[in-house]
Amino acid sequence: MRRRGDQREDGTTLITMETSPENNYGTMNAVQPQDGNVFSDGSTRVDFVLVWEEPRSMQEESMGVSPAHHRWREEFLKRLRHSGLLQEQKEVLQTKKRICFVLLSAPWSVLCYYAEEISLRVPLQVVTAPIVNWSEQILSKLSLPNLMSQDVPNPPPDYYTCQFRTNKLERFLGSNNKDTFFKTTQRHQVLYEILARTPYGLVKNGEVGVDRLVNEQVFTAAYPLHEGDYQLPTPPVSPQSLSLRQILYAYWAQWSCWRRYQPLDHIREYFGEKIALYFAWLGFYTGWLLPASVVGTVIFLIGFWLVATDIPANELCGSGNSFVMCPLCNICSYWNYSSICVTYKAGLLFDNGGTVFLSVFMSLWAITFLEYWKRTCSSLSHRWDCSDFQDIEERPRPEFTAMAPMTMRNPVTGAEEPYFPENKRFNRTLTGCMVIIIMVAVVLIFLTGIILYRTILSIIIYKSEYSFFSFSAGRIASFSGSVLNLLVILLLSRIYTALAHILTRWEMHRTQTKYEDMFILKVFVFQFVNFYSSPVYIAFFKGRFIGYPGNYNTLFGVRNEDCGAGGCLIDLAQELLVIMVGKQLINNIQEFISPKVKSWWQKRKMNPQLKEAGQEAQRQEEASPWEADYQLLVCEGLFSEYLEMVIQFGFITIFVAACPLAPLFALINNWVEVRLDAQKFVTEYRRPVVERAQDIGIWFPILQFIAHMAVLSNAFLIAFTSSFVPRLYYRYTRDSTLSGFINFTLATSPLSYQQQHNTSCRYRGFRDENGEYLPEYFHLLAIQLGFVIIFEHVVFFIGRLIDLMVPDVSEEVEMKIKREHYMAKEALAENQSLGKTMIPGNGEAPPSELRQRRSRISPQESDPPSPNLEEIAEETEAIFSS
Repeated sequence: MRRRGDQREDGTTLITMETSPENNYGTMNAVQPQDGNVFSDGSTRVDFVLVWEEPRSMQEESMGVSPAHHRWREEFLKRLRHSGLLQEQKEVLQTKKRICFVLLSAPWSVLCYYAEEISLRVPLQVVTAPIVNWSEQILSKLSLPNLMSQDVPNPPPDYYTCQFRTNKLERFLGSNNKDTFFKTTQRHQVLYEILARTPYGLVKNGEVGVDRLVNEQVFTAAYPLHEGDYQLPTPPVSPQSLSLRQILYAYWAQWSCWRRYQPLDHIREYFGEKIALYFAWLGFYTGWLLPASVVGTVIFLIGFWLVATDIPANELCGSGNSFVMCPLCNICSYWNYSSICVTYKAGLLFDNGGTVFLSVFMSLWAITFLEYWKRTCSSLSHRWDCSDFQDIEERPRPEFTAMAPMTMRNPVTGAEEPYFPENKRFNRTLTGCMVIIIMVAVVLIFLTGIILYRTILSIIIYKSEYSFFSFSAGRIASFSGSVLNLLVILLLSRIYTALAHILTRWEMHRTQTKYEDMFILKVFVFQFVNFYSSPVYIAFFKGRFIGYPGNYNTLFGVRNEDCGAGGCLIDLAQELLVIMVGKQLINNIQEFISPKVKSWWQKRKMNPQLKEAGQEAQRQEEASPWEADYQLLVCEGLFSEYLEMVIQFGFITIFVAACPLAPLFALINNWVEVRLDAQKFVTEYRRPVVERAQDIGIWFPILQFIAHMAVLSNAFLIAFTSSFVPRLYYRYTRDSTLSGFINFTLATSPLSYQQQHNTSCRYRGFRDENGEYLPEYFHLLAIQLGFVIIFEHVVFFIGRLIDLMVPDVSEEVEMKIKREHYMAKEALAENQSLGKTMIPGNGEAPPSELRQRRSRISPQESDPPSPNLEEIAEETEAIFSS
């Protein structure tokens, strides 16, 4: 990092305003509790905590502590002191080990330097416009009570903000109090930036940053502190006296808040924009699931009425011995079609005329949902000052900054930035793509194995002595195969996610957003195949290539798998329910039980502490904040949370024609998911470092891809898997009452088969006595293809109209953006008149100029450049004194 040049006043008037005490920024608006996050002097705030454990006895110390780890830790702490951070060490003694805490704090001069370095945004003026969401507006217009609203105390105010500049300090709101000028979360950002870019060994070996030190177990933890306890005080106090963490617990994380709006501004104030955007998206998605679940449930209930009045179903149930069916496997016996009466009727609950309406509705629902989310996201990102974050404000990743071999001038900002050659990155990305292809091939191999497993197991069960199991052999094999497939999916997911982390880190992406997007893309491509390969096989391939009696097709010598007695659609519904609902149950149980078990184990490892001088009892009763937070779990990020919801979104849109109840199960799961996630972040996780974000990232293009796939999938499901098109064809060409439809769908075994087995049997298909396709087969095929084309064209056309009718940015937000652009132009007017611009002059190096970085040396040979803290301190003190 290059040292910044001398700061000088450029005369720019940002916004003319008055700074009043009641409009202070940061944490001054709410009454702050005494959370104990201070050094021993009682005033220096603790901004970050580093922890390591070491044995107490000399024998254990020689066996359990690596000399390299000790050297790296000492070097790292020395460099942190050199960068200007204040340190204080605390120890907790246990019977066999010593837990060491290093408390870190950034003084004012360091905060100012790095706030400008990482482009922190600070307030200029309070925005007084009220914030009202769309559902509140609709309910107020209809004069209906809003059961979802709640009065959350101490709402964080909204500000017009701009990037911090030390030489403009007096122009910012709240600049008269440097203790509260920077928010707690901003102090955390500064500390993490320093920790992430500080080397502790050879930079060319990647020995940089606290994250690798934690991975190498040099430190056991590194985290910012929560602001006090989450438990509500006893006796109760006024809501305005609660800390922000207590407000989130009382008004968000408790189960009693299941039907309330989420306090998104409070979430953003405490956890940052990235986490707040996730919960905003999750709440928005859950709200939109309500109409989808209502429509799906109504369609499912209509199926009960259709079952009772369906003429083909009644014909099948009353057919007796009229339809003797061919064996479903080589050793199976003949069976009567009437024996599947119950299964056939159950299939009508999922396969009926309402399925077409539901498919069209869900396809349009998905497109409309995404369009309105873009509108909501633009409003939130503007309100939270992240509209231009990815394009202009986002800086290179600290690890990238430390390890990139070259520098290049940024064509947008003109600043000198680290650079990694694109051709090398392309080669590494290509290698990652090859790994993805190999893993996808592994998934398909497992899928083939499960197909063979189902076929072989059904044969084994059929040959058993128990007649009950023999009768249900196909159903038992299908269900057990679905469960086995779920276990394989979850196992492969864990393996590949760890592999994707390694590959993405190796590709050296410049920004955190790009890094996360490439990691997410890798995992999603794999998970898309992993989760959806089995349903796609059942929906579009199972039972399609089995041949006919006397000429069956085989796979590795085993007869190709046929659909169950009730048809492929009921098999698909079973597969969806097992994978989707089973995955949700496993995830919710894991999220509910696993954190509590891990937290219990973490606290158990902290005890018993060594009893010395009678102070242990008091220590047990009242642990320090850094000890209490050390007992919490590490925040694992949002990737798994997003992935779970996106996979669920695919199930309820791509395969909704096979399971109308899928949106209802998703809605129930998401109501639980919101509270479980809220409890984890508020009560069970260590406080994560705040991250800014402009939107939900690459997840949105992935959702758009799934929405388009859903249109095509539902079109093919209705046309080729359900009985809708054959029934429609029979109704208009044979009998409008569907009498005789069952016989129409069954073919008779070929003459060669009858001569060989001395009997005839029926099977599903449109073939003649020689096994050749009938004209009706080709008529139906043409109608099915025509239905697919018409369906997807109509849905895409309506979706395009919705896209045009719903602007991505609302008029209100557009007006605010124009207002801020005008204010920015006015702020630059004085500089322009004086000819002082921020554009680099002609004498500077061109953007394409590359040169080798000189920081590729051992930290023992040369210390990294650091800010001139004395000059910054003198400037800021002069500003305050004036």
